[in-house]
Amino acid sequence: MFSGFYNAGIVAYQILLRLVAPFNTKARQWVAGRQHWATALRNKLTDNEQPVVWFHAASLGEFEQGRPVIEAFREAYPTHKILLTFFSPSGYEVRKNYEGADYVVYLPADTPANAQEFVALVQPQMAFFIKYEFWYNYLRALKAANVPIVSFSAIFRPDQLFFKPYGGFYKNMLTYFDHILVQNAESVQLLNHIGLTNVTLAGDTRFDRVAQVASARKAIPTAWLFKAQQPVLVVGSAWPEDMSVLIPFINQFTQNLKVIIAPHEIQDAAIEKWRAELAKKTIRFSETQVPSFDQSQLRSADCLFIDNVGMLSSLYQYGEFAYIGGAFKQGLHNILEAATFGMPLFFGPDYQKFQEATDLVNEGAAFPIGSVADLNEAFSKQYANRSEAEQISRNYVQRNIGATAQVMEVVKKLMGQSPAKQTNN
Repeated sequence: MFSGFYNAGIVAYQILLRLVAPFNTKARQWVAGRQHWATALRNKLTDNEQPVVWFHAASLGEFEQGRPVIEAFREAYPTHKILLTFFSPSGYEVRKNYEGADYVVYLPADTPANAQEFVALVQPQMAFFIKYEFWYNYLRALKAANVPIVSFSAIFRPDQLFFKPYGGFYKNMLTYFDHILVQNAESVQLLNHIGLTNVTLAGDTRFDRVAQVASARKAIPTAWLFKAQQPVLVVGSAWPEDMSVLIPFINQFTQNLKVIIAPHEIQDAAIEKWRAELAKKTIRFSETQVPSFDQSQLRSADCLFIDNVGMLSSLYQYGEFAYIGGAFKQGLHNILEAATFGMPLFFGPDYQKFQEATDLVNEGAAFPIGSVADLNEAFSKQYANRSEAEQISRNYVQRNIGATAQVMEVVKKLMGQSPAKQTNN
């Protein structure tokens, strides 16, 4: 019976998005990206004669989390085609040209008809869901087609519906997975408690990804000139709530410090507002790229605003400290990209749902703050002596690398058991 409510909710969600699409860019992209999806997908697959595997990511963060596995699968099974789907426009629009996948599309809404048609068109040899994605009708359609299903980098908490007395519908979804690879021991215990034993404690594949990113970091001459051999605080993915704490802190901090600020959303009005509120000399990255720009202005500036995208992960190499945005309201952004370079980390108070944040707070390399006073106190202590936090954060990333290899071990076993795989042989 609950499946009827679930399906009604999916339909209602689609209707709501269509209603708000004229007024909201992301809703408009979500709707437009799914129009005539079956025809578009059929056309993409028309000439393909190779087996297909399907990876699904909710958005950009989950894609980056799954990317090491996608690339490891490509290396291990080069004759297979890879289909990558996204739920959110923020993932699809950024990675629609990702060269590691053969096909990149939006995931059609999780209705019974869509799920059955999608699985029939793709005929995947295996399906991967990254971290949080649990779509009832897709899981049912895959299981009916005898397609092995894997969830990796998953993390579970006691307050989720899977573990409630009234959460039988959601608990049943988990039984469709052939294997679930989780991030922590608590997740293993929770799943075992409801009778699921096809579970592996593998850790988080994001560690593998940030190690890849750090080793392939790009030099940013503008950031190097701005740094001018002085200590730098890199602010990554800042939201207005973060800036309301950071700006007073920067204005009142009297010791030698430069600040690189990468907003989560590049909006000229917001950047100019923040520049006006800062009492120190500020400059925008785009201003420094003009041929006539005087480089001495860059060296003398106190705050550098990054007004483009795709640069943040490489910017952390120039920092001694990092503040990561999103933990006041929107959800904490990736802290591992900064941690891999070894530095004290600061972020807002709502971090408990993020395992790596909780771990680093407990180990003494990360510091949650709820006010300007909190930030000033925590930062001042680390400014005076950051060596311990540097070592802790760097070691934390290094010792957690390796989840991708464990996922691939499960893949090898399941590929051997897949009836579809054996047919192609």
